[in-house]
Parts: sequence; structure tokens; C-alpha cells
Amino acid sequence: MQTQAYADNVLRQRSDLPGIYGGVDFSVVPERLDATASIDDERFAASRDAVARVFEQPDLIERLRNATMTGDRIADAYAALIPERGFRTLVEMLEQACEHGVEHVDDAPPELVAFIEAMEHTPDWVDMSLVEQGARAERIPMATATPLAIRGAFLATFLNKYAALPMTMTGTLSDEAAAKRVFETASFFTATTLPGALDRSGKGFEAAAKVRLMHSMVRYHLLESGRWDVGTYGIPIPQADQMPAGLIGVFLMSAQLLRKGQTEFTPEQRASVELSRYRCFLLGLPENLLGDTPQEIVDLLIARHISLREGYDDETCGALVRGTMVAELFDTSSLRGRAHAWLENGFSKFVLIKSFLDGDTDRAASIGITMGRGEKVAAGLAAATIAAKTAFYRFGLRLPVVSQRVDARLNRRLAALLDTYGHADFVTDPEKYALG
Repeated sequence: MQTQAYADNVLRQRSDLPGIYGGVDFSVVPERLDATASIDDERFAASRDAVARVFEQPDLIERLRNATMTGDRIADAYAALIPERGFRTLVEMLEQACEHGVEHVDDAPPELVAFIEAMEHTPDWVDMSLVEQGARAERIPMATATPLAIRGAFLATFLNKYAALPMTMTGTLSDEAAAKRVFETASFFTATTLPGALDRSGKGFEAAAKVRLMHSMVRYHLLESGRWDVGTYGIPIPQADQMPAGLIGVFLMSAQLLRKGQTEFTPEQRASVELSRYRCFLLGLPENLLGDTPQEIVDLLIARHISLREGYDDETCGALVRGTMVAELFDTSSLRGRAHAWLENGFSKFVLIKSFLDGDTDRAASIGITMGRGEKVAAGLAAATIAAKTAFYRFGLRLPVVSQRVDARLNRRLAALLDTYGHADFVTDPEKYALG
């Protein structure tokens, strides 16, 4: 990996936003950034060809190097008002601006105005008609697969200590906190697929704004604490670490297409990609971190993999995995609730091992994720249930006679799931941070 200085826009964070980055030495190459990564490294054994392709694109590797030390200039500027306004007030003002318009917020600071305006100005590279199509299509997996897979996908974010540390330090180790974060993640992605949710006045738009502010508040509090080690971990929740959450679905789809020799998306797949790109835009990611083709998307996530040094420790990663696995996500007081919990336990483990651990059950066992016979049966039944429900919705939405009824039923299903997930606050409370 090349070791040139970071881009000017990275370095300017310190002078432009001294309230957050004033104490950050941007001349350092943090330990988490694997500056000596080589194609011959053992950790690339299972993906040597894909990694080799990215190593032939030094500009792409440099892009991820910069993204590793870049936060969110717009939302960070607003979060830097915490000493003046207080974090609760900032959240309330943002909610008012999303629901009623920033012009109706009393004494709205210019940083809030800039924040909202940045989200309102959809860039030319986003096709909103495709976004709408993508949201309609994505309702089906959100209604069928997400309730059973979300814990497994969430666990994948805990497999690297360099990326997982903010979750540890912001109080996500308890069972209750882990469940809350899983549900907030499911709530955000589900809400963005409902009709009109990503319109300016939609709940998905507001949820994206609140998630974005939450990330900036975490950066502010961790860097302000004096206990965040920039030399080891870089800056908290950089752009590079936001990519997987927004793109993992289309990455897995893209990798599968490439394995089949396909280099283009179908129209339906393209719409799902555009939805992911727009969600990522709302969350503050720039276009150059959002691919447009299967190969671009895979290359970007592989470049992120190359840039992130491997690191798993039980104190950080293991505690997060255990806390999330034992968290009771669903009401098990009824037979139906217990059956759902059983299916979810098996399927979420299956998703984690197959999609994020390359099917390596030994590695999974080493971090406390085991798949016994019961879990395998549960995973198989869950997969069959998902397939059957998916077929029902897909077929029903295509039949003119019943399509409207099926469409309404799908929307009711999503609304019911959101009720199950509970109210998503998307708020980070500094009083619960583990900074001692």
C-alpha cells in the first residue's frame, strides 16, 4: 500500500472542525490501516484473485486510506455544537427540522441549516425513480429475511477490533443495549422501504439524519474524552467503516453475479443498488465510495478489506458477540414467539458463518458461534420459510386481480415489524460510555 500524505480534505478536518478534530494528528498512519498489506498475505488466501485486481488500482487503495481518516464534515460541524447547545437539544432541533422544515426551527444554527440542505440536495448521480423501484422491491426481503437474519449481519460488524471498538466504548455490551442496537439497525433499513419513506418528509429521511448525527456525536465524545487512541484506531466511525452497513447486501449480490460470469445488474437488481446508494448518500458517504456496477462494488469493499488490519480480541469483539447472541430479541412467552426465536437463532448463525466467515465453522466456534444439529435444522426451516413467503409476495404482486391486496398486506407486515422492533431513538448517551 502506498503511504503518501492524506488528501487535503482529510487534513482540513483539523482546521475546519477544531471542536472535534483539533487534537487529532493527521500525520500518523494508525495501526488499523494496514499500510504494508501485500497480495501474498495469508489473510487474502481465500480471495487472492479479487485482492490482486484491487492491488492493481493504487488510486482505489488510496481512496480507502483517506476514507479511513475521514468523518462527516456536515454532521460533525453540527455535533460540534454540543458544548453550546447540549446533545439532547441538537437531536430535538434535528427532529423538528426533518418533520416541519428547518425554517420552522427557532434559533436554528447555520450548521443545522447546512446539514438539512445537504441531505435535501439529491446529487445528479442518484436516479430517484430507480430508488423508488428499489424500495418497493426491497420490501419483500425486509418482510421475510431481515427478521431472521439481522442478528447475524449485525454480528459481522464485531469481527474486527479496530472497527468494533466504538460499539464497546459507547455502552453496547449489555444484553439490553445489544438488542436495542440490533432493532435500531433493522428499524432503519425497514423504514426506508415503506412507501414515501425516503421523500423529504418521510420517516426514512429523518431516520437517516438521526443515524448520521448519532455517528458524529460518537466521534465528538470519544475524541473529546482524551481516551481514544488515534494512533491505533484512527478516527471513530470513519467513512470506511460505514460502507459495509450500507452496501453489504449489494456486495454479496454483486460477488455472486461475478462468480457466475455476469457483469451487469438486471433492472430489478439495479434498482436495489440505487436504493443502497441513495441511503448511503443520506448517511453522508460520497459517490466515490459507492460503486455503480458489480465489479466496482466488489472492488470497493475488497479495498476496504485490504486497508483494515486483521484483529480480533475477546475483550472487544468477544464481549460484543456474546452480548448480542444472548440478547432476547423477541417475546418468547407464546409458542409462536418461541418458534420464531428458535428459527432466528439458527438462521442468524448460518448467515454469519456463510456470508461473513467464508463458511469456516472452526473460526466461528473460536469466537463462540456454534452450529449444532438443532441450529442447522432451524436454519434450514427458516430458509424454507423465507423462500415460501418471498415466492408468495413476488407472485402475488404480479397478479392483477390480487396485487393491490398483496401490496397492502406487505405494507402492513412491515408496519407490524417496525412495531416489534420498537421506537428507534438513534441517540448516543455519553453518560453510558465506557471511558474509564
